[in-house]
Amino acid sequence: MYFRHTFFKKPPDLKERYIRGKRHYEDPNGHLLPSVTTVLSMMSKDGIEAWKRRVGEVEAKKVFDFAGKTGTEMHSICENYLNNKPLEYKSKHPRAYTLFKQLKPELNKINNIIAQEVQLYSDVLGVAGRVDCVAEYEGVSSVIDFKSSRKKKPKSYIKNYQLQATCYAMMFEELTKKKIDQIVILISADDESVVPYVFDKEEFIEPLKNVIEDYKLRHEFEIPN
Repeated sequence: MYFRHTFFKKPPDLKERYIRGKRHYEDPNGHLLPSVTTVLSMMSKDGIEAWKRRVGEVEAKKVFDFAGKTGTEMHSICENYLNNKPLEYKSKHPRAYTLFKQLKPELNKINNIIAQEVQLYSDVLGVAGRVDCVAEYEGVSSVIDFKSSRKKKPKSYIKNYQLQATCYAMMFEELTKKKIDQIVILISADDESVVPYVFDKEEFIEPLKNVIEDYKLRHEFEIPN
């Protein structure tokens, strides 16, 4: 499989800063913008805290560290594959490679790749972040997110993913004036399930704006002038 790439003028690199443990990006005008993942983490905080209490802090840290490392490794493999680079990960990162291999048929539906792992920001939304992939998926312009999981996630469990991808789509459109027609969430899990979720981003725009506004109201005094 050979993937075509189209020219994309990347936005300037943004400096990352952490304020009270929360990731922010400094935009070209010097404004500090919270990352979209920081903003959306507020939605699942109560559930995560309850789970931590059940399993204990030590076990929870092990799970988060392992999941984070595997997710990063899987992303790297997917990125190299879509960049037409040879893969040398099978023995080094076996779990991540297995998740990638399961996902490969869905990756093969991607083409005309515009951007991968690119920082984006929005003056309108007041947030920033790093998008996994902007490309055509089955011939339709899309923001595509790659996710790893321990088991299959039903649609009702992925609202954060939907809002995150919608945010990337809106930031990309604002910066480039190019339209994104859909968002795609590709989830590969340890239980051998692979689920491609495809959505129209329009239904998530207002919920996203509400979450961002709520976050800013709660944290308006955290960002230094």
